[in-house]
Amino acid sequence: MAATPVTRFAPSPTGRLHLGHAHSALLAWEAARRAGGRFLLRIEDIDPLRCRPEYTAGILEDLAWLGLDWDGPVRRQSEHMAEYRAVLDRLAGMGLLYPCFCTRADIAREVAAIGHAPHGPDGLLYPGTCRRLPAREREARIASGQPYALRLDMAAALAHAPRWLSRIEHGTRRRCDPAQFGDVVLARKDTPASYHLCVTHDDAVQGVTLVTRAEDLAPAAELHRLLQALLGWRAPRYCHHGLLLGTDGKRLSKRDGAPTLAALREAGISAREVRDRARGSAPLATPPGG
Repeated sequence: MAATPVTRFAPSPTGRLHLGHAHSALLAWEAARRAGGRFLLRIEDIDPLRCRPEYTAGILEDLAWLGLDWDGPVRRQSEHMAEYRAVLDRLAGMGLLYPCFCTRADIAREVAAIGHAPHGPDGLLYPGTCRRLPAREREARIASGQPYALRLDMAAALAHAPRWLSRIEHGTRRRCDPAQFGDVVLARKDTPASYHLCVTHDDAVQGVTLVTRAEDLAPAAELHRLLQALLGWRAPRYCHHGLLLGTDGKRLSKRDGAPTLAALREAGISAREVRDRARGSAPLATPPGG
């Protein structure tokens, strides 16, 4: 008999929720509630420059208005930095991290000198400049106070991991290719732990068994499976759903000014209408401000 699922919704408080967020939250909530499982709420607020307390309050307000409840306390990533530091220390102890002192301009110059610009899911692939630095030079730069990021040595990490990594996506086992991320950043000065490290750690410690999130994050699961294998964490199942699109055919996003749930509520649209639209089953009866 299959265990009841543990799902989660994990927004970043960098703005108010919109229909795309509601779509993702509903899928996770319904997957848990249908099977008598647990639905968790996590606030991914590791970016101190963009995350704001008022947006966290807005997330809680919007979810309550939609009629979504969650199990247990809300986990705020900003309260768990010591845990992420401990994970970084583990990876460092395995010889899998190295300090990178390159700025974005340094990387651009290095790539230009190489003559081609390979890209991965997170953008331009790092050419490995600082991976080749002698240990003595690394130590001297750190001692001098030079800022640096911590990168995963992908080749060394793959040597530590099982030869054949896979994930279960929509019930099908699929092979993973984490090498496509290159030497990914796992921590930097302004963000002490990266999204990839924090989300993988939190899914493990919270016992998440089913990750439901947008399909544009599907490649990240391949890197997350590598971290899970390296750290001995149980891998959840994955369900990457389609993106909710606006009338212009583009994905709904904060950056493009997608109507927020707060704006829809103020326009007199009911929570039921919003839930139906978020499921993709019905258009909104009245546009915001209409």
